[in-house]
Amino acid sequence: MSTKIRAAITAVGHYVPDKILTNAMLEKMVDTNDEWIRTRTGISERRILENGATSDLAVPAVQNLLKNRGIGADEIDVIIFATVTPDMFFPATACVLQEKIGAKKAWGFDVSAACSGFVYAIALGAQLIEAGTYKKILVVGADKMSSILDYTDRNTCILFGDAGAAVLLEPSSDPNYGIIDHKLYSDGSGGDFLYMKGGGSLNPPSHKTIDDKLHYIYQDGKAVFKVAVVGMADVSEEIMKRNNLTGADVDWLVPHQANLRIIDATANRMGLDKSKVMINIGKYGNTTAATIPLCLSEWWHAGKVKKGQNLVFASFGAGYTWGAVYVKWGF
Repeated sequence: MSTKIRAAITAVGHYVPDKILTNAMLEKMVDTNDEWIRTRTGISERRILENGATSDLAVPAVQNLLKNRGIGADEIDVIIFATVTPDMFFPATACVLQEKIGAKKAWGFDVSAACSGFVYAIALGAQLIEAGTYKKILVVGADKMSSILDYTDRNTCILFGDAGAAVLLEPSSDPNYGIIDHKLYSDGSGGDFLYMKGGGSLNPPSHKTIDDKLHYIYQDGKAVFKVAVVGMADVSEEIMKRNNLTGADVDWLVPHQANLRIIDATANRMGLDKSKVMINIGKYGNTTAATIPLCLSEWWHAGKVKKGQNLVFASFGAGYTWGAVYVKWGF
């Protein structure tokens, strides 16, 4: 009887730009203030990439990962790139990244699932590993959200920042470690509440789409919060029940960093103390597809993630999209 192949995370890496945009700086740009932002979102500052594209956030993150793993880019088989701010509509940013890092043997594609992009991408990557077809899959989450923000719109410009992060998936030598389970959802009826309408085939770029600010992100914050706070908590609880986990069994919740209140609600539903929750929203804001791998990489580099620990990734994003992944850490 053959042993089930599992996909394990074997390396992590991340990158954030040097430029810091603080709440105090935003006070001079829009009608807002530090206290209002912090109490409602938990964000104090965020990072901004002044020059370059989303792939330029991914390159140093991947280079960091390759160094941590001690391998070259030519060993990568597949690149799955989660982003809503691709360098271009096509070619895929996965292909741009492949060229920039020299991953000549890899093929790749982009995943567009907004803030759930990384969770979707890692579930896809895990299944390619489990099929026995590929040995090293690079899963990247990166977004240059500053490129689609209207810095006169206080509802959105306070929330987002730029970052890139990545994980490497490989077959686990022990079936007890790796990505154990995942559950993904989508609900297209939520499309009216969080979107960017300009630039695609529905509203191709024109003077009118620019004048109407259709190339910026739009969010109905109250509507999104109401469903996100339930959806992320529900799917996290579901993944725990499916795998007979209690709050005592979970070592780390790795939540999407959209809003501190949503993170707290998810942790409460799971029965977790805040000390078991990875939170860096205060430093970086919402970096969309990068939030979960950015947390993973920061905590791993700090020596806080240990072999054998149980981790739950959870996200909620535009689409609506949401999901959770259960990982038994293996390195």
